[in-house]
Amino acid sequence: MKDDGKPFPPTCQPLLPASAVTSPDGDAPQQDEGVKMRKELGLLEGTAIILGIIMGSGIFISPKGVLKDAGSVGFSLIVWVLCGLLSLIGAMCYAELGTAIPLSGGDYAYINRAFGPLPAFLFLWDANLIFVPTTNAIMGLTFANYVIKPFFPDCENPDDAVRLLAAAAICFLTFLNSYDVRITTKLQDVFMFSKIGALGIVVVTGLFALYMGVNDNFSPEKVWQNTATDPGQIAVSFYSGIFSYCGWNYLNFMTEELKDPYRNLPRAIYISLPLVTGIYVLANVAYLGVLTPTEMLSSEAIAVTLGDKMLGMMNWLMPVCVAMSAFGGLSVHIMTSSRLCFVGARQGHLPDMLALINISKLTPAPSLIFLGIISLVMLCTSDVYTLIDYAAFVESMFLMWSVAGLLWLRYKEPDLHRPIKVSLFFPIAFLMICGFLVIMPIYVRPYEVGAGLLITATGIPAYFIGIYWENKPNWLKSLSRSATCMVQKLTMAVKEE
Repeated sequence: MKDDGKPFPPTCQPLLPASAVTSPDGDAPQQDEGVKMRKELGLLEGTAIILGIIMGSGIFISPKGVLKDAGSVGFSLIVWVLCGLLSLIGAMCYAELGTAIPLSGGDYAYINRAFGPLPAFLFLWDANLIFVPTTNAIMGLTFANYVIKPFFPDCENPDDAVRLLAAAAICFLTFLNSYDVRITTKLQDVFMFSKIGALGIVVVTGLFALYMGVNDNFSPEKVWQNTATDPGQIAVSFYSGIFSYCGWNYLNFMTEELKDPYRNLPRAIYISLPLVTGIYVLANVAYLGVLTPTEMLSSEAIAVTLGDKMLGMMNWLMPVCVAMSAFGGLSVHIMTSSRLCFVGARQGHLPDMLALINISKLTPAPSLIFLGIISLVMLCTSDVYTLIDYAAFVESMFLMWSVAGLLWLRYKEPDLHRPIKVSLFFPIAFLMICGFLVIMPIYVRPYEVGAGLLITATGIPAYFIGIYWENKPNWLKSLSRSATCMVQKLTMAVKEE
């Protein structure tokens, strides 16, 4: 993967002289700036990124998955509260990691610092082959389902149409993020209103229905009926909830683009997580105030079902707002996750062609395009709940590794500057809960867990062939340089200065 360190062929590096490189505004950069990504994200943008990812699509699809595995109305609400608490504990640990190791790449940078290159490479391998493209696919499918559902109100959405629309959304947003990151961040303001609008409609409508007594889901006889008791089933019930909160650590992927990360990173985390937890619990109370468990489990788009039941002529508002919310979540997820791929390539753990930056827009275009292609491959299935189980297991495993790295660094590097230092109770509690979530589902979801472990294991030979093996034959080195040169020409990109 990594070449022999020789410079790129003279026809490729650089494509344009540094003086010819322009900023996104069309102005020449300052002499000391060079070709590199800028610190353009403040506290507001950081908070919007976290909220944009978390409140993307999960809350409009995951309640069905949580209820299915939790078994009862009461226990499903407990799962949502505990998932929010787990995310907040994890976010506090990541605030310490992100300020002590202020590098882009998030978990990759922390695992590399704590445990070395092989575990860090395995995280990078799984991130780019499993949970990043899988999450993109889930968000794209959610967007497509909510757009198409009004045209097929009384039957299932056509599978091919859903996947084609999801693919079109992923391709368009990959292009948009490659073109200009500032357009994406500005669009988040518009998408944020759609998220708030969709969730506001759900909460207000549901609480009104609860007040009017539309159903008896919260009656003493029904609230705990059919509660799951199997430990493996309980662990799986958390996966859909965890997916809905997924994204609380993604701002750590962009630390190098964050203004004053020592202050803005933890503040953005502490503002976002309590807010999201409260909104999510209210939304689920609202869903259950309108829909029976049977109606929720049989619905492909529960927010649309709620709107059809309660909003009358204004029911079209719900699919529009949810589709825009999912579209915005997909956009910001594509933007942040590409930085992980870029940082891994910059460190030599992925091909050099992925560590290039477009000379005019200063975006990691090759990384964005690569992840876009892998995301399209994940659209081979439209079953979002299988994708959620598949991705949540692997991501939980590496979150556990990152927080274990926090404890190891406390012992290994006690003098490391830590602007934020959390109590040991939090990382230990997080490790214990994640251990339960990783181990217990093995016999409940053996195929999804097995596929995740198998792909992780394939990263070991890939590491030794691509990274550890330094004396590669000249023909392979030449092929790598030629491929990088071609990507440079196609994307008008050079290495970061």
